Amino acid sequence: MRLRDPNWVLIVVFLGILVSVPLIQIVREVRQGDVKAFEIFSELPTAANLRAYESELEKANWAGQLTRPLMQFTQFAWLKDGGEKVLAGSNGWYFYKPGLKYMLARHGSGQAVHATNDPVTAIVDFRNQLAARGIRLVLMPVPNKESIYPDRLTSRAELLRGVLAPRTLEVLERLRAADVEVVDLFKEFGEARRQSGSTDPVPLYLAEDTHWSPAGVALAAHLVARRLTELGWVGPGHIDYRERAAPVQRLGDILRMMQSPMIERSVKAEKVKSIQVVRCDNGRLYQDEAEAEILVLGDSFMRIYQQDEPTAAGFISHLAKELKQPMMSLVNDGGGSTLVRQELCARPVFLKNKKVVLWEFVERDIGIGVKGWQRTPLPGGQARQPLANVQDSEAPSAVGGRSVSR
Repeated sequence: MRLRDPNWVLIVVFLGILVSVPLIQIVREVRQGDVKAFEIFSELPTAANLRAYESELEKANWAGQLTRPLMQFTQFAWLKDGGEKVLAGSNGWYFYKPGLKYMLARHGSGQAVHATNDPVTAIVDFRNQLAARGIRLVLMPVPNKESIYPDRLTSRAELLRGVLAPRTLEVLERLRAADVEVVDLFKEFGEARRQSGSTDPVPLYLAEDTHWSPAGVALAAHLVARRLTELGWVGPGHIDYRERAAPVQRLGDILRMMQSPMIERSVKAEKVKSIQVVRCDNGRLYQDEAEAEILVLGDSFMRIYQQDEPTAAGFISHLAKELKQPMMSLVNDGGGSTLVRQELCARPVFLKNKKVVLWEFVERDIGIGVKGWQRTPLPGGQARQPLANVQDSEAPSAVGGRSVSR
């Protein structure tokens, strides 16, 4: 009989595997009352709809759900492959792959600049709207981790330290030409690394996370406070704060992006020496105050340590300590480019009594920000006398596109 032939046995087993996977999938979906195979007939067969349909089939496949975690762990442990979002660097450092792609993209390779994806147009418009209400704008783009630590990706990238991504360079130069007040963390963080030497004992970013470390938080808060004081845009504060050590262990967001419990269990959580800010007069942890003169807008860089564990240890608290006065804040995770301004437009009470708006967003949002860079009209009404000598138009666009070393 042919079935006694080992070759035929292998063929039958192979065909059985091929047939059993979709049959089991259909049976499972029938029991659940949701047969995804038929969804292809519910929409027009466009390229986008077909890709979305294929993606949904992959996510719902029982065999994939069963084997994917093991395959992810094997790729990560043996090949240092973190999938679509994660790139393993050296010495236990991990990087967000879309941020690296933004950094390495050629100038002009992204979308054409227009009203919904040009940062400078949106920023200048927002600056002018605030000026009409007597409020100053200070911008603080936070460098991507890979922009400050390219050498932690690979030792061959040592010469890239201090080199700006082409799009970042263009945007910063256009902002300066438009007379937008920018706190240049690219220059200051790079200088801090140079001064620390090759050992770099206290990194400005976390090894397993996209965000900055407590050292990066403290340096950024000091730089912003120094600049606001130099400009004379805020009055002297009268509240004394002190620091209190609050170490935590943190599993980085980069590792969690892989959504693999096996990988998360295999990596030790990072020990983070965070520092809480406490009021000297009553011993309470820092808290925002609605009547504060400064409003901080930002993304998850404003949330980490502040709203996350241990709380009251983030940038906002440390800026309050530096200036001896509380802040008011509005934070939208991943929404530093547009979403946080849209939220402000829906809640204009946040602008009451404000003299300065500090707007933070991460560097990669210049190219891949959620909802791009839309103009967001603030509700009518003026809080105080409009500011004089504010440039109404955006500066000329495009000022070169090469990466340059600072």
